[in-house]
Amino acid sequence: MSKRNNQASKAAARERLREERERQAKKDKARRQIIVGASIVGVLAVAGGAGFLIMQANKDTGWEAAAKAKVVAPANTSGKNGSTVTIGDAAKNTVHLYEDARCPACASMEQTFGKDITKGMEDGEYKLSFTIGTFLDGNLGGDGSKNALSALGAALNVSPEAFLDYKEALYSAEYHPEESSDEFAKDDYLIKVANTVDALKDKKGFQNDVKSGKYDAWAMKMSDTFQSAKDVTGTPTIKINDKKIETPSDAAAWKAALKSAGVTK
Repeated sequence: MSKRNNQASKAAARERLREERERQAKKDKARRQIIVGASIVGVLAVAGGAGFLIMQANKDTGWEAAAKAKVVAPANTSGKNGSTVTIGDAAKNTVHLYEDARCPACASMEQTFGKDITKGMEDGEYKLSFTIGTFLDGNLGGDGSKNALSALGAALNVSPEAFLDYKEALYSAEYHPEESSDEFAKDDYLIKVANTVDALKDKKGFQNDVKSGKYDAWAMKMSDTFQSAKDVTGTPTIKINDKKIETPSDAAAWKAALKSAGVTK
């Protein structure tokens, strides 16, 4: 082999080696870009996942969301957010009841002389006004007071009479749970009790309103109204013409309270 040929071969070999190195460099660069890109995607995915989790953790749920939701007030209400519930003809006197659905003393009052309270309204002696709170959920844990109040809103949307009869049923000895029990948090239980009330029995519209929580936001606003009553420290509290009275122990004491307040003679 001649020296010239030998030099040409070496030059060709060096060119092939250069080309191979360039190809390898391009492959290495492409591989690094893929790795970096994948890393960025991974970081973004982790960050996005963390952001999603943070958003979910900060997202209001259930009753927290209801407290901020647009209020749908039941029929037969008035005032801001429908928080005024007054039943009865335009009598000059007003009996105002402050209650909580889980309150055992409220249940006892209803069972003892609740019918007498309703009868006085029906006889035109006074109007009945209701402000219902949910503070026992905070004291005892659970959602029964709020859920029962929402269901009472659904009953009130049917009629004032349905509201009164349903409230009586919820407070009845048969269906009112122990204070520590949270049976009222269960929609099925509330519907079970409602089925004992003629105006609500098997009424699909009412049942759908209970299950969907249609009046949850209204219940939260009603609860706020209860909390804002500074002279109301417990339940039941009764006011006659805006004057708080001592809660009567029985029907005779209730009649005496009405007479003392000048409602009856």
